[in-house]
Amino acid sequence: MNVWITGASSGIGLALAQHYAEAGHTVLASARASAKLSALSGHAAPGTIHCYPLDVTDEAAVLAVVAAMEAAHGPLDLAILNAGTYASLGVKDFNCAAARALMEVNYFGICHGLAALMPRFIARQRGTIAAMASLAGYCGLPYAGTYSAAKSAVIRLCESLAPELARQGVRLCVINPGFVKTPLTDLNDFPMPLLMPAHTAAQRIAQGLAAGPFEIRAPRRLAWLLRVLASLPYGLYFRLTRRLLRAP
Repeated sequence: MNVWITGASSGIGLALAQHYAEAGHTVLASARASAKLSALSGHAAPGTIHCYPLDVTDEAAVLAVVAAMEAAHGPLDLAILNAGTYASLGVKDFNCAAARALMEVNYFGICHGLAALMPRFIARQRGTIAAMASLAGYCGLPYAGTYSAAKSAVIRLCESLAPELARQGVRLCVINPGFVKTPLTDLNDFPMPLLMPAHTAAQRIAQGLAAGPFEIRAPRRLAWLLRVLASLPYGLYFRLTRRLLRAP
């Protein structure tokens, strides 16, 4: 199986690349960090990981990389559009440049991947595309507004496209992880309930991709709690989320 993973130089993407390579699949790894990608391929069994440096915010580059990968290795079977970033944006530090940068990577990066993949997968009437969202997309939480908005947009986009793609023989699913120990979450200065190691998250994601549901979420307990929170009347919702505010 040919597996393309974006954002593969660290965190969940790195763990997924290692997982699929160890399982004997051909992994096509993309990320902006070329040096880290080279290190990744150097630690893998020969021929199992091939590196394609890529900035997912560049639509033309995404199209070119997908074409190059398929020309060199044959049709992709699974694409995991994982590249993403995070920045805390509260009222005091809110600015449009930072908000736009988050959307460019976390949402439009997914759009660019879908635009490159869907025509190829539809023509073959097979293949799986997985888009990385987040449990943070379930509701808006203090300091994570733009991040939550981008991840929610990914979820809604996939909900919209999945039925059409399924009719064409193509599976589209969304991945909603909770807190995962990565270089990005290492920068957080707040408690992260049910924090998972990246390799654990990768195993659960791979299991979900093999099983076939539309949504892959982990940990389930945190997913359930956030679903309940999102369903509350706003008066109670804000009473609870105000407890997450930092001291003035």
